Amino acid sequence: MERIDHIALPVADISAALDWYREHFTCETLYVDESWALLGFENISLALVLPDQHPPHFAVTRADAESHGTVTPHRDGTASVYTRDPWNNAIEIMKSDARA
Repeated sequence: MERIDHIALPVADISAALDWYREHFTCETLYVDESWALLGFENISLALVLPDQHPPHFAVTRADAESHGTVTPHRDGTASVYTRDPWNNAIEIMKSDARA
């Protein structure tokens, strides 16, 4: 069964966005670099992304991620492929063991 791994929201300033979300919600910082950060909540993760570096999207995990295209490894140790639905929404399909 697929599960939603994270939702990615565009922000203009990663550091300011991290501060705001940590001040207003109970979450932990799971990953940060110059173009995106990942916050962990109890039931989902939230990616804060620079709009010119990463598309707004949601991510699901699938055992057969490679059946959707070439899976690319990422700096945070995960691997995924991006696709779009018929309405042009970006979807990241992550290998199911990406955040084991």
